[in-house]
Amino acid sequence: MSGAPGPLVQVRGLTLCAGTRVLQRALSFDIHPAEVLVIMGGSGCGKSTLLRHLVGLQVPAAGRICHRGVDLHRASADALVQLRRGFGVMFQAGALWSSMTVGENVMLPMEMFTSMSPRQRAERAQSHLADVGLADAFELDPAALSGGMRKRAAIARALALDPPLLFLDEPSAGLDPPTSAQLDALLLSLRERQGTSIVLVTHELDSIFAVADRALFLDSQTRTMLPPDAPQALRDHGPAVVRDFLRGRVGARPSPAPAAPDAARGAAP
Repeated sequence: MSGAPGPLVQVRGLTLCAGTRVLQRALSFDIHPAEVLVIMGGSGCGKSTLLRHLVGLQVPAAGRICHRGVDLHRASADALVQLRRGFGVMFQAGALWSSMTVGENVMLPMEMFTSMSPRQRAERAQSHLADVGLADAFELDPAALSGGMRKRAAIARALALDPPLLFLDEPSAGLDPPTSAQLDALLLSLRERQGTSIVLVTHELDSIFAVADRALFLDSQTRTMLPPDAPQALRDHGPAVVRDFLRGRVGARPSPAPAAPDAARGAAP
């Protein structure tokens, strides 16, 4: 009988730099199938930089990142294209194309990488927009959306090819609590229904405890990671710096007060 499947991604001895400044070093961890892995830590510790390394947008100063055994930063151009088809990415600012409607943004990966008909692309885009609470946004321009809505549209685009691996950078930052909870439920549903693995950069404590199977803490003082574990275990038994973070004492964002949904342009992003 075959054993459990191996990790989707293996990170070994990774060093992250910003210019000549070392942000993090000696990062080694795995990303497993059907897992939600949260990357957390205080502002400026390198969370978003690590995410950009994981998707191949930045080259590490040292170490390697292997997706299903293929070194992301040493792969051929053809191999890299194939690897990138296997994951979806939502960047912190959304990064939607302003010259396209929201629906066209979501359909773009399908147009580039599938043989789906225009009708099939539109139906799938509508479905993914509905999943993130933007069922009526298909024909809108990105400029007509609030900041929070642009984030959700970017998540719909990341879902366009139903990838086995998602990378999301602060997806719930600035969302009102009901919308943030809806997003958390969507992520858990993707993991349960489709076996999607999700790497989530976030400050939001509610989301960390709601969705994370494991949480990886980047320590800005020691400039390295602490071993990933379930957030509840880290809060109760982890090193003091992680306990303080997960109890909202340092560097994390406590649960926000209730706010009006960001349903119209000009709402808080």
